[in-house]
Amino acid sequence: MKALYHLLLYVGFWSCCQAAQADLVVIANSQSGIEKLSKDEVINLYMGRNRKLPTGVNAMPLDLAAVNAEKAKFYAMLVNKNLPEINSYWARLMFSGQGSPPLQVETSDEVLDIVGSNKAAIGYIERKKLDKRVKLIYDPTQ
Repeated sequence: MKALYHLLLYVGFWSCCQAAQADLVVIANSQSGIEKLSKDEVINLYMGRNRKLPTGVNAMPLDLAAVNAEKAKFYAMLVNKNLPEINSYWARLMFSGQGSPPLQVETSDEVLDIVGSNKAAIGYIERKKLDKRVKLIYDPTQ
């Protein structure tokens, strides 16, 4: 009985963590002039197909470090691809001289700091980390 209790407790905790992890949103500087982006616009920016924001400014998409659960969730949600597929995609583009991947940062706190101080930057973070420096521009749940 005690083992069953611990198992249920673990499964409940794991489910909560997974739900929180999946709640990613795309953000921009609160003064960027961007109100919303469509899923296609976000895909085009993060996959290097478009290099400008709707405001005409050169975009600076930020990506989390190579081995990161949030990054894996983001690309699975956005383009239904895993990280090895994303890395292969960028390797092909870089080899052919057709583009370079988004700037990588180590933590979502770095994403917040950079986006909060740069009108050209966009990034993805957990919804619960939103603050006044940034605004939500794409919500995959809507």
